[in-house]
Amino acid sequence: MTVRFSSSAAPPGRTGARRATDRSAALGRTTAVVVAGLVLALLVLVILRLPWAGDLGMHAATVQRLRHSPLDPGNPLVDADTPSPYYSPWMLLLGTVARVPGLSVFVVLRLAAAAGLALLVTGVWRYVRTLSAHRAAPALALLGLLLLWGTTPFLWSGFLGLNSLALTVSYPSTFTLGLAFHFWAWLTGALRREAGWPVWLGLGALWAVILLCHQFSGVVATVGAVATVLAARRPKRAVWPRLGAGLVVGAVVLWAWPYYDFFALFGAGSGLERVHRVLYGHPVARFGLVLLGVAALVARGWRERRDPLVVFFGLGALVVAVGWLSGHYSWGRALPAALIPAQLAAALEAVGAGRRRLRAGWTALLAGALLVGGWAQAGTLGYVVPRGALPAAVEERHRAPWTGYHWITPWVRYGDVVMAEGRPARQIPAYGPYTVAPGYPDFFLPDEERRVSATETYFGERTPASVRRGVEREYGVRWVVDRGGALDDAGLRVVARGPEGQVLYAVPGVL
Repeated sequence: MTVRFSSSAAPPGRTGARRATDRSAALGRTTAVVVAGLVLALLVLVILRLPWAGDLGMHAATVQRLRHSPLDPGNPLVDADTPSPYYSPWMLLLGTVARVPGLSVFVVLRLAAAAGLALLVTGVWRYVRTLSAHRAAPALALLGLLLLWGTTPFLWSGFLGLNSLALTVSYPSTFTLGLAFHFWAWLTGALRREAGWPVWLGLGALWAVILLCHQFSGVVATVGAVATVLAARRPKRAVWPRLGAGLVVGAVVLWAWPYYDFFALFGAGSGLERVHRVLYGHPVARFGLVLLGVAALVARGWRERRDPLVVFFGLGALVVAVGWLSGHYSWGRALPAALIPAQLAAALEAVGAGRRRLRAGWTALLAGALLVGGWAQAGTLGYVVPRGALPAAVEERHRAPWTGYHWITPWVRYGDVVMAEGRPARQIPAYGPYTVAPGYPDFFLPDEERRVSATETYFGERTPASVRRGVEREYGVRWVVDRGGALDDAGLRVVARGPEGQVLYAVPGVL
């Protein structure tokens, strides 16, 4: 007897195999969502701790100035009336929130971190949805962005590695990249449905806000937007005048922003090259796992020459390469424009079309790479778990956060000028005081070099007391923080001693 199967029914063996495959796929989706949820929970706990490293003091100082004087905040770090690129629309909003009675600047930065993380997660979800309808795609993409880096954690604002994001989640760069993902999703939708004039004008305004909030992440957003347009399938002629109008709106917003001259920043690159050269160092250790994403991009490009992630990666890699070859190392801040599409491609390849065995093999490679990347950044746990409770292997990977300067606030008031250098100069303005020399390069401060020279002279071992008194009078110095505790000057009065042997001195004449 011959058994016949109808066209609507599969053979029993195939049905069982399909069910097993479906169960495996469901398990994979659940695992991706659960792991992504655990990673996000870790970041939420980090926000509650708000560990201090890097530029947190700069952003806290910016909120301080906007809270006290939203219309004319002056320089965020030194007592000078200059503009600053840190006065962005986002920071202006945070400064306004900080005016609410009872909210400290650090509470506001925690709120900023929560908002930035939420914007980033929802932005990734929306953008990935334009690339794949698979239910596991957003969770896998988020894991790729956070974990698919290298074997050596890399900390820099605008770079979305888990360890980096844990320390920069409250920075404007996180908020800006979240906006960028929403921007790309919105732009993709506008191109596909041939949106009307209001949508394109809104996109132009959003593009300008992104550039104002964090200029380097704005470059990444711009590269992604150009790639989106270039990869679009034959946009109708009506799109081009609307796109042009959106660009005009964006340029007008950039020109009209009153807190600093955006276009003057194009001349600031020469002062930033030395500090950014490090971005080009140790690429394999820092970004080696991203090579899996590059392989995924090759596969995507083979299937679709104008794949948006392929075009995005190509443009980003071109900008970074030109920066290296020309010595414009600050262009290395565009590295996320090459990393992000590769990380997304690696995640999407695991849920893409193709043979099941090929997908299974790719999923295994991705899982292995994510495990390696997660282990490399396991030290992030140290920001929420007491260091003594960490396994020794994890503790070795933890980078201890900086100690703050709350200990000087009983004496040092808002607007006082403190003589400090090094790390103290990068942290003290977060509490409201100014320093003589800025702790960060300042393109808009005309006497920056003179202030730096005065600070170096002040802390010189052989500097006479009379010279120090002259520097104090010139810059209105009321307090001195000596991080080594070895400043030999009988004219200074010890007021308090802080951690790591630091000393707070009052200058002559200060009560």
